[in-house]
Amino acid sequence: MGEVTELLKRSSAGDSGARSELYTLLYADLTGLARAQLAKAGAITLDPAALVHESWLRTSQTAAALPAARPQFFGFAASVMRNVVIDHVRRRDAEKRGGGLDPVTLSTSMPDGTIGKSSLLRLDEALRELAKLDERCHSIVEMRYFAGLSHAEIAESLGVSVPTIKRDWRRAKAFLFDFLSQP
Repeated sequence: MGEVTELLKRSSAGDSGARSELYTLLYADLTGLARAQLAKAGAITLDPAALVHESWLRTSQTAAALPAARPQFFGFAASVMRNVVIDHVRRRDAEKRGGGLDPVTLSTSMPDGTIGKSSLLRLDEALRELAKLDERCHSIVEMRYFAGLSHAEIAESLGVSVPTIKRDWRRAKAFLFDFLSQP
């Protein structure tokens, strides 16, 4: 059993020292994951270190145990980071854009109408719908797209075959494409 898996199991058993060791051991990996999350999110004013710290604080404040396997942990960490980014975007939009009020243009040359939701918020909405329909597909998207795990790592983590993961990945991508294509 690897050192990370051992620390995850000890942390799940309530060992706070193991949680601290885990954070120290995985900090570089979590920072890389945070960089990937921020790159996918676009122009966000968070930096990777802040995202890692905020995500770790959120996981420390919950009573839920950390996943016991490394691939599941990185899927979980990616999900928490995505939620931190989404919350950041929502706070920023609420503060800078009138807190949900309809925008008003000052020029008659610009078309009327409201500005559409941020694509990041729309993606979050699509992922929530996918989770309602198929939890495994949702987990696969989080582990594959957000955590960057391979099909084999996801299959091992979920206890299914690689072809099943590939089928579910195609199904999830099709669902997300259809959902995000709707006005």
